[in-house]
Amino acid sequence: MKFIYVYEKKYSKLIVLTLSIKFLGTLGELSLPYILEHLIDEVAPTKDLGMALGFGGLMVVMALLTRVLNVSANRRGSKLAQMVTYEIRQDLFYHSIHLSGSQMDAFGLPSITSRMTSDSYNIQNFIRSMMAVGVRAPILLIGGIGITMTMDVGMSAILCIIAPIVTVCVVLLSLKGIPLFDRVQRLLDKVVRVMRENITGILVVKALSKEDHERSRFAEANQDLTKAERTASIVMSLPGPTMQFFLNIGLTLVVLVGAYRVNSGMTKPGVILAFLTYFNLIMNGAMGLNRIFMMMSKANASANRIEAVIKAADDLAPISAESAAATESTAHIVFDRVSFGYGKTSTSGNSLHFDGGQRQMSLNDICFEIEKGGSLGIIGATGSGKTTIINLLMRFYDATSGHIFIDGKDIRTFDLKDLRRRFGVVFQNDVIFADTIADNIRFGRTLSDEEVSAAARDARAAAFIERYDDGYQHPSSIHGANFSGGQKQRLLISRALAAKPEILVLDDASSALDYKTDAALRKAIRERHGGSTTIVIAQRVSSIMTLDRIIMLDEGTILGYGTHEELLKSCRPYREIFQAQMGEVG
Repeated sequence: MKFIYVYEKKYSKLIVLTLSIKFLGTLGELSLPYILEHLIDEVAPTKDLGMALGFGGLMVVMALLTRVLNVSANRRGSKLAQMVTYEIRQDLFYHSIHLSGSQMDAFGLPSITSRMTSDSYNIQNFIRSMMAVGVRAPILLIGGIGITMTMDVGMSAILCIIAPIVTVCVVLLSLKGIPLFDRVQRLLDKVVRVMRENITGILVVKALSKEDHERSRFAEANQDLTKAERTASIVMSLPGPTMQFFLNIGLTLVVLVGAYRVNSGMTKPGVILAFLTYFNLIMNGAMGLNRIFMMMSKANASANRIEAVIKAADDLAPISAESAAATESTAHIVFDRVSFGYGKTSTSGNSLHFDGGQRQMSLNDICFEIEKGGSLGIIGATGSGKTTIINLLMRFYDATSGHIFIDGKDIRTFDLKDLRRRFGVVFQNDVIFADTIADNIRFGRTLSDEEVSAAARDARAAAFIERYDDGYQHPSSIHGANFSGGQKQRLLISRALAAKPEILVLDDASSALDYKTDAALRKAIRERHGGSTTIVIAQRVSSIMTLDRIIMLDEGTILGYGTHEELLKSCRPYREIFQAQMGEVG
């Protein structure tokens, strides 16, 4: 829970004020039975109407004041919970988007989503409950027992016996809830993952008539979650009935003992009435503590999950120039014997670690150079490692072995923002945001309207954009659902070209374009973005055949490296792809 307290420190004045108001309101609650006891046993026998009305008025004032103070404290508590949760969500989002590729693989997008939503909500509920009940419950419990001891020591002894039994039951059962709720949250991650996969791939599911199959898969994940929730709920629901049982026994004993003491003249009737009222307040205090422990169990599990993301070590921090590798090459981009394998990672508690085992290498001993303003095409079968080269170049991951250089500097020495600011990139599964076309192209950069429209013209997107009545202010749906595949790709290429990047990366960016549009796009890039070093990943030979150099990849290994003409002569797999594709075209 220390994680939550760190955020609450910022609002210490509000916390003190809220707890002080709640403290005063609770004292007001405790005073009411005491006033009632004095009114019945001391004022009523005197038959003094004025004094009776005075004490009655005092009770009304104290009841109203207690109500006002409690409402005021609860509102401030809700405000505090909202502000603290806002800060936690902000930090969680910031650290989530700065996770390395391996860290994101370990946590998983569905898990990050559930931590941002349900976990942060659990923390918010806990803080709100602490502000509302955290002070009131123990004061009612302890204060109620204390006041009853001043009224009748004999009957208060009953409470002194019952209270420790109730407290031990609540604490022991609540401690068992923390690992149970942690498991619930992990299974919720799985449910979110299955749901997200189906929403994202809904067209595939429908096209293959696999609705029943996916329904069964979701039902399995949902059933596991339901069972875990049921187990956690059963364990955490035990303290309530347990407390109720012991408190009812205590209440029964109080009534029996009280009746005997009143009948024998040892206690006054007002004391018994006040004692029963205090007993109800004490019961409410005990139930409030049970609620706090239950909320604490959930919040503790959620806080640990959020803390694991926020405190994940920065495994892509820049290294010093002294410890970096060196190269004698003057090329703009250099890959020097680079190998890489995606390692199996996982999270445990507040840490993220590599589970060990044999890595399956995605790249093996990759070597190539690109001169400044030059171009490189990469072609190969699915899973051959094409996109992995880009992931390493932009340092989403670090190479397992070997070194990568830009302008003669080891990329590990660059600040990540400075490194990635050099790139204009279209990824294989890139995203159109729910915004205007202009803002999707601009994407938060200080680009003029002319620069935005120029990039759209170069990407051959201007023609369809300008057909809209609102032009570049035309809204796009989530994931660009209101655009065709070719339109989305042209918008994404516009975004990549807009800032005239030093390095332009197009990862299968023209697969949805017809050959004529693709050829016009390549021509525009050569003529107006020739100063950019260009890397094009493609499935079609026609998209890369005019580039300076081409790499033919197969299972992470370079089969051929050279110009289009050189590969036609020296690389049989490349020649076969060319002949198959050109034959289809012809």
